[in-house]
Amino acid sequence: MTTTTHTTYAVHALPAALLDDVRSTGVDASGTPVERVVATGGEPLRCCLRDAGAGEALLLFGYRPPTPQGPYQEVGAVFAHADRCGGYAGDGYPSDWLDRPQVLRAYDDCGWIHPATTVHDGTDPEVSLAAVLAAPGVVEVHSRNIAYGCYMFAVTPLR
Repeated sequence: MTTTTHTTYAVHALPAALLDDVRSTGVDASGTPVERVVATGGEPLRCCLRDAGAGEALLLFGYRPPTPQGPYQEVGAVFAHADRCGGYAGDGYPSDWLDRPQVLRAYDDCGWIHPATTVHDGTDPEVSLAAVLAAPGVVEVHSRNIAYGCYMFAVTPLR
């Protein structure tokens, strides 16, 4: 897993082992074949947490975040490079997505959605994220696309 640590939290891209498995087997978390696509530009890549450039070879597949088995576990579509890349090498919130409004979905240790869940408007996502992470009982936050609800990346507090 590619993880970068910020002063108060760690950002987690999709795990390299999971991506290697999807690339080698050609199937996703639900056993559905992956789709090979060529980027038109702007697709959010969950392997390296940046937007794709036009012409990049990508995979589109269903991803199940590793939350505990329960009513809030779900599978959603994500993009990643078709071939292994360097992963996320940033420090803190992904710079390509700083001004992108997102849902910050908080989870508790049972894998249930926590009431600290919020939407930020892209003005200062790190302040919004810090507030969610500071809420008692929050153990993880998933950044999600507002329009489609797709998983973008996970964040865990450093305590």
